Amino acid sequence: MLQELREEVWRLHLELPKNNLVAWTSGNVSARDLATGLVVIKPSGIKYEDLRPDQMVVVDLDGKIVEGSLKPSSDTASHLYIYRHRPDVNGVVHTHSSYATAFAAVGRPIPVYLTAIADEFGVAIPCGGFALIGGEEIGKVVVEAIGASPAVLLKNHGVFTVGPTVEAALKAAVMVEDAAKTVWLALQIGQPDEISAADVAKLHHRYTHVYGQ
Repeated sequence: MLQELREEVWRLHLELPKNNLVAWTSGNVSARDLATGLVVIKPSGIKYEDLRPDQMVVVDLDGKIVEGSLKPSSDTASHLYIYRHRPDVNGVVHTHSSYATAFAAVGRPIPVYLTAIADEFGVAIPCGGFALIGGEEIGKVVVEAIGASPAVLLKNHGVFTVGPTVEAALKAAVMVEDAAKTVWLALQIGQPDEISAADVAKLHHRYTHVYGQ
């Protein structure tokens, strides 16, 4: 079932350690199938180098396992909460990437100090409140706090990103860590200036409507 989507989700999971976004078995990627509404997500506690496409777990939006012999990620309920409340979202990524999670640890959002943040996110990267792992609570914080951004920091925890596709969500996860690292380095030198809202809007429009092929 959903073989192509399983393979895509498996392949994108391998990008997490490749981009230094996770350690050991932390983090997860999920994708929603447009035709069926079913969700493919990583099994819990399996090392990335040991993952195979056929180990990906297929669940419905209520969390019932439709196909798969392994237990799904401990964050599954939160992923499904996001999908149920954001019909525009078809991919969700969760990481504990170091620099972004450092901002999350102190409950601090990342303002638009860089054109790269304006381009990719169009707004400041917000930081939501604290929530325990295992149920829908994290998903609720994500939906409440993320606003117009494709990424949100979770206090004392890590990063969640969303996208119209799972690849878009993964790109946001890569970019939020890159931005967080640069901002952290800048803060060691001094206090950066925020880019004006008008210029952020222009930069984001150019990036999303003009840039690329």
